[in-house]
Amino acid sequence: MAGSVADLAVGPDAERAYPTGGSAAPADAVVQAGSDGPARTASMPPVDLGGIHVPTPVILSPMAGVTNWPFRTLCEGYGPDGLYVAEMITARALVARNPKAFRLCRFAPGERVRSLQLYGVDPVIVEQAARMVVDGGMADHIDLNFGCPVPKVTRRGGGSALPWKTDLFAELLHRVVTVCKPAGIPVTAKIRVGIDHEHETYLDAGRIAEDEGCAAVTLHARTTAEYYGGHSDWSRIAELVGALDIPVFGNGDIWGADDAVEMVRRTGCAGVAIGRGCQGRPWLFTDIRNAFAGSDERVNPTLGQVAQVVLRHAAMLVEFYDGDERMAVHDLRKHIAWYLKGFPVGGSTRRQCMESESIDDVRRVLDSLDPDATLPATVVNAPRGRTRYARKVHLPYGWLDSRTTTHEQREALFGDDPMDAGY
Repeated sequence: MAGSVADLAVGPDAERAYPTGGSAAPADAVVQAGSDGPARTASMPPVDLGGIHVPTPVILSPMAGVTNWPFRTLCEGYGPDGLYVAEMITARALVARNPKAFRLCRFAPGERVRSLQLYGVDPVIVEQAARMVVDGGMADHIDLNFGCPVPKVTRRGGGSALPWKTDLFAELLHRVVTVCKPAGIPVTAKIRVGIDHEHETYLDAGRIAEDEGCAAVTLHARTTAEYYGGHSDWSRIAELVGALDIPVFGNGDIWGADDAVEMVRRTGCAGVAIGRGCQGRPWLFTDIRNAFAGSDERVNPTLGQVAQVVLRHAAMLVEFYDGDERMAVHDLRKHIAWYLKGFPVGGSTRRQCMESESIDDVRRVLDSLDPDATLPATVVNAPRGRTRYARKVHLPYGWLDSRTTTHEQREALFGDDPMDAGY
């Protein structure tokens, strides 16, 4: 029987839908798929990342413009005691004390583990940002971004391009781990398979991350060239699991709870990282929690219940933007598109949502919808978000000529960080 979104809904000040620590699946839990699919079994025991105990190793992947504290609060309220990671923070912007960077570093009072992702190319700048996080008590866990495939990042050697340069990759990790380890803050790394299939880096990157003291690695099983298109290759996750002693989290093409179970079963990964699959569906984490607890129960909300979540999300965004309702609604627009995806909502209604300037505008549009409408079964676990291939991988000149950086390359990279102190 489908669960009710309304029964599970939480706000920033609301009581959690389950007791802290009570949602974790027992070690070696047996998972039985629902009657609509084949029986599958998988186990996902708890994971310890340094001093952080993760009862159910499920991660909300950091997504730029998405995983601020309002969305994290929704996801964590629906899900297990996992890790819900803040969107990528540019190290140079943090060091420059950019106001937007500090806003993105905010955590809601109820977040169990404060997980922050840092991005940068210059090891010294990223080290300085990590020092700010440690000295300011800003987070409990730091993830480092080496998985972003966006051209404005990779053309300057950042994101998924950086692990190709093993010296730069190792130095950056070493500096951040050295800063964080005395404070008891675990450091993890998010990587991709490589730049393309002729320039794969995941095995080398995983081993370097382990050698430099990372507590875990998350592998998005696509190359930079594959961007978000096609299908992720889970066999690469299994290979990395076999190559490392530290936990490996799998990422890519988890659109429903059964996908999460199947990834763990097929790869042996320690946990799963959820990205685009939860866009507009924070209750996906309830489904995953249920699946790894051995339950077939899944959430299939009505459009009326989804509308309630949209308004709750809007209220939290107003708080996030310090009372600026217009900014909150502009941020909400993309989420509304994801929330309504698959429902029988006409194009004119969707346009009205995208043109909304206030919460009253949003409420009027939502009130016009059929509250009893439900998602067709064929689209419940359909892919969401960006699905295209990269047209071209943008890299610094001569980047692929060697696995190490030259003095000239470092001067060029560090003198003009790919994402400067602005946002």
